[in-house]
Amino acid sequence: MTSPDPLTGSPVPVLERFALEGKVALVTGASSGLGVAFAVAMAQAGADVVIGARRRDRLDDTVRLVEATGRRAIAVETDVTEVEHCRRLVAAGMDAFGRVDVLVNNAGVGGEYNPATEDPPEHFRAVMDVNVNGSYWMAQACGRVMQPGSSIINISSVMALTTARMPASAYAASKSAVLGLTRDLAAQWGARGIRVNALLPGVFPSEATANYSDNYKKKIIDARIPLGRIGDPSDIGATAVFLASDAASYITGVSLPVDGGVLLL
Repeated sequence: MTSPDPLTGSPVPVLERFALEGKVALVTGASSGLGVAFAVAMAQAGADVVIGARRRDRLDDTVRLVEATGRRAIAVETDVTEVEHCRRLVAAGMDAFGRVDVLVNNAGVGGEYNPATEDPPEHFRAVMDVNVNGSYWMAQACGRVMQPGSSIINISSVMALTTARMPASAYAASKSAVLGLTRDLAAQWGARGIRVNALLPGVFPSEATANYSDNYKKKIIDARIPLGRIGDPSDIGATAVFLASDAASYITGVSLPVDGGVLLL
């Protein structure tokens, strides 16, 4: 019989509550950027991983990184705007591992910087389709198979709550919608023991920021980031592990910024 944790009185020692051994995490948009970081972090915490993205060849690289941690991984080409693709990805996880405990709803697009008076309708619709509809279809597919104790982590953005002073209406609107989706699903599924939370990343390395000059990065940091640096992918990967784990078992409906203090300014 496990002795109670002396700090909490819980039968499970506090550090063990952060572990994901025996769980299966599904990560979308796992072919690059933060999606890779989420997949690797989940594996490092002990989870087997199911990954999906549109770029199938890039998923193979993520599979190798996950397997290097000693965990298992499967990859499925997935376009989250297609409902059947979302269902297929979840079904692949169930077939391979028999369960899906964690969803990291990471697939998303930034879109173009178009002034609102000139933004083509097809651009706005395309951004909303990936960032909002895709998040919903994935949550819906996972919610049908998840058991009590499961966790959904929607990836929003600080742009849901502030502005970068550039024309990004589609992106900002879509990431704000993700927060509303998070709250509603948390309320719907709380009684089933499924927690739903959102992460709001600030400035992190990505395919977009790879084109920023060092001088431009410094200007961003000086103007908007009190902690004085751009985020490291491991920073948000660790936060996602926390929300996925039993350490966050009493947290749902939360929108958690991981931004170095961007929202303070």
